[in-house]
Order: sequence, then structure tokens, then C-alpha cells
Amino acid sequence: MTPLPFADSPRSSIGIEWELAFVDADSGDLRQVADTVLAAVNDAYGGEHPNIHPELLLNTVEVVSGARSTAGEAAADLERSITAIREVTDPLRVELMGGGAHPSAQWTQQKVTDKQRYATLIERTQWWGRQMLIYGVHVHVGIESRDKVLPIWRAMLTMFGHIQSLSASSPYWAGQDTGYASNRALMFQQLPTAGLGWQFEEWSQLEQYVDDMVHTGVIEQFNEVRWDVRPSPGLGTLEMRIADGASNLLEVRAISAFTHCLVEHFSTMLDEGREPPTLPAWFVQENKWRSARYGMDAILILDRERDERLVTESVEEWLDVLAPVADRLGCAEDLEAVRVILRRGASYQRQRAATRRAAGDLGAVVDSLVAEMRAGKPL
Repeated sequence: MTPLPFADSPRSSIGIEWELAFVDADSGDLRQVADTVLAAVNDAYGGEHPNIHPELLLNTVEVVSGARSTAGEAAADLERSITAIREVTDPLRVELMGGGAHPSAQWTQQKVTDKQRYATLIERTQWWGRQMLIYGVHVHVGIESRDKVLPIWRAMLTMFGHIQSLSASSPYWAGQDTGYASNRALMFQQLPTAGLGWQFEEWSQLEQYVDDMVHTGVIEQFNEVRWDVRPSPGLGTLEMRIADGASNLLEVRAISAFTHCLVEHFSTMLDEGREPPTLPAWFVQENKWRSARYGMDAILILDRERDERLVTESVEEWLDVLAPVADRLGCAEDLEAVRVILRRGASYQRQRAATRRAAGDLGAVVDSLVAEMRAGKPL
């Protein structure tokens, strides 16, 4: 069995990855301009930009932060990258749009980035792979000891529904209201190594899994495992890939700070000799479905005793629990911004409100997402 080493990483360092769509400033349709934009960005930078990356589809760009101490510092990296992109896209009449999915775009019309890894993915996954017209926010948090990774991973699965509900922003798909708050969550899990993954008890079990998958040709390397929560051994982090794409920077900061504080909270529990919480896999799966379907109206299963609570009430309680952690990490203001989402509604709720105001015109949803991206906050 091949060992899976876990890199050294500063405790509770944080990095953020944010996938964004290119849309036409006039029509609101997706634009397949990633190659053009990235070439211009790299030319202006004087080489390959370290924080601006291509993605599966040519309508998408990913901005990433460096390893930082707070969500605010990581968000500042993202903001600088977005400014660099806009210097290219503004003259092209191209806007950046956040959110978990474009409300009306057709997946059949999207072009795949010309890279071997993406060609291999599409060849293997076919119809489901081509349907991945979705966008997410990924949050990495540094774990200083490999021994902590699996307990914190299992504990973060107990908070899956909270993060997914707060970030839910993909109610529409190909011009239809799906009835879900996060259609993206259920779309993405159709890929063969995506979804919730397994609750391993020992690191050797993870190594055995990876060894088995490589040996049988399912994957070639670990980063092809696309679980919603996964270790990133090469970076020494735990990566939370739960959140839908955010429509604005404030929500990126809020959800990232919430995630950051949770990881640090569970890490502190381990330091104090306390066992972080876990849930049976069937409850985790049910919470994922409930939060994807009902969003901020989801009733989540909180513990092994089968206690249930409205997600917004549970989030309020967690904000109080995490307040001292946020003070310690220096992200109190960003954690407090979670209350903005609680007050104004998650993105999927704002999108549906925009549709109602426009008598069903989904173009108004695109306009609202573009406007929030420009404003940097929910509108």
C-alpha cells in the first residue's frame, strides 16, 4: 500500500477558491472566453498568474487566495484577482457572475477547456460530466497534525447542512425552477468520486481507498477524489467543498469565516481531550438532501440522539458558540456577517424574489447576480 503523506501546514491557516462565470454584459448569456481572458491576464502579469486558474468549462474562471490567517486576508487576495480579470473583461463587455449555477444557460452549448484532465473526465463520465454547469466555493483550513484530520473531517460532516443552507444559490437549472435551494449539490454528486465520501476511522483506511482506486484505474491521483469534504494531503489542509458559488464577496467571507471557526473549534476540542461530534452516515446523507431541498427552511438532524432543529435557529446558536473562536482567529466581523445572510435570505431566496418581481423573467436573476458581484454584498 502506497503511503499518503500529509504536508506540514500552519494550524488554522485558511485558503479560499471561488469559481465564477463569464456572462455577456448585454444578453446575460454565458460567454466562452476563459482562454482569451486568461491569456491576457497572464500577459499583463508577466507569466502564469498564481491566483487565477482555468476550470472545466470555458465559461468559468477560478480565483484562489494564498494561505492566509483570516478569511478577510484571503478575500483580499480574491478581490485583487477579480480586479485583474475585470481589466480584461470590461472592454469585452463581459461581466463576472457568482452563484451555484446560471439560471437559464443550456449545458449542451458549453465548451470544455482544452486540457487532458478535463477531456479524460468527460470521456469517462459522458452525459453527467457534460452537465457540470455549476460553480462552488472551496475553503481550505490548515491542520497541524495528521492525527487530527479524520476526527475534524467527521465533525465537519455534522455541520454540512448548515454550510449548504447558508450558501445555497442554485435553485434554477436550464430555465426551470428545480424546487431545490441547491440543485448544484445533487448534480455534483453524480460524478463517480464525488459526494459525501466515507467516514474513515484510521488514516490507513484512506490510504487503502486511494490505493484501491488507483490500482483499479478509477483515479490517477488523489485530487481526482471530489468529495464534499476531503483532506488535501499535499497542502496539509482539510478542504470543505460544500458551499455553492457565492454571488458576492461578503458571503464568501461570511461562509469562509464560519467554516474556519468550526474547524478551529473542533481542533480545540481535540486539544482538550474531548471527542468532536459525529453523525451516522445516514443522518449526514439526509441532512445533505434536506439542506439542498429546503435551504434555510431545512430541519436538520443535530446529533445521534435524533434531535432536530430549524437550520437558522441552529446557526444562531453556533454563532454564539463560535464568537470567542472568531475573536481568537481575528475574524469576528466576518463571522458576524453570517447574520446578514440570516436577515436578508440566502442567495436562492433572493434569486426567486428577483424572478417574482420580474414576472418570471430569469434575465432579472442574472442581472441581480451580476449586480451583487459588483456591489460585493447581497442586494
